[in-house]
Amino acid sequence: MNQPQVRRATCLFGLAAALLTLVEVPLYFLHSGAPPASNVLTRILLSLFVCASLLVFLSGLRQLLRQASGPAYEWLVTVAFAAAFLYVGVTLVAHALQAGVVFGADGTPVDPTTEGPLADAATLLYGSVGRVLTALFLAAVGHLVLRTAALPRWAGFSAYVVAAVNLAFVPSLFFGTDPADFYSAVGWGTTAVIASLQMYWVLAVSVRLRA
Repeated sequence: MNQPQVRRATCLFGLAAALLTLVEVPLYFLHSGAPPASNVLTRILLSLFVCASLLVFLSGLRQLLRQASGPAYEWLVTVAFAAAFLYVGVTLVAHALQAGVVFGADGTPVDPTTEGPLADAATLLYGSVGRVLTALFLAAVGHLVLRTAALPRWAGFSAYVVAAVNLAFVPSLFFGTDPADFYSAVGWGTTAVIASLQMYWVLAVSVRLRA
C-alpha cells in the first residue's frame, strides 16, 4: 500500500475504534448492581471490534512514523508499538477472563470485575498493567511526533499529557479493589475513564489523518 492508502486505512479504523469505544464505555455504568450477562457480553463484543480496529490503526500509524523518522528512531518506533500491541493482547486476555466469569455463572447476574478468581486475575490487566503500557506507548509516540513532524505538534504534546495521566494511575493497585472508587485497582476511573482517554487521542489523530 502507498502512503495515501495507509493514511486512509489508519484514519478509518482509528475512527471505528474510537466511536465503538464511545458506545461501549456507557454500558459499564447502566447498572448499579451486578449487570445481566447480556450487558457484559455486549460490551466485550464491542471491545473485540475495538481491539481489531485498533490493531489496524496502530499498524498504519507505525508505518507512517517509520517513514517519517527513518533509521534514527527505529528503536523508539519498536518500543512504542511493542507496548501498544501488547496492550491490545492484554485487553483481549482480560476480556476472556471476564467472559469466563459470566459463562460460569450460568445466566445468574454477576459482576465479572469483582466476583470469582477470574475477576481477581483480570484486575491488574484492566488497571495498572493497561495504564503503564498506554503511558509507554503514548510517551514514545509523543516524542516521535515532536521529533519528526509526522503529525501536528498538538498530537505530540497531547500524547505526553495522556501518557502522564495514565502513569499517575499505575499506583492505583495499592488502593483496594472497590470498583465504585475512582482511584482503585479496578476503580471506574482507572479502568474506564482514564482508559478511554487514549481513544480520544486516537479519534483526534484519525480526524487529522483524514484532512
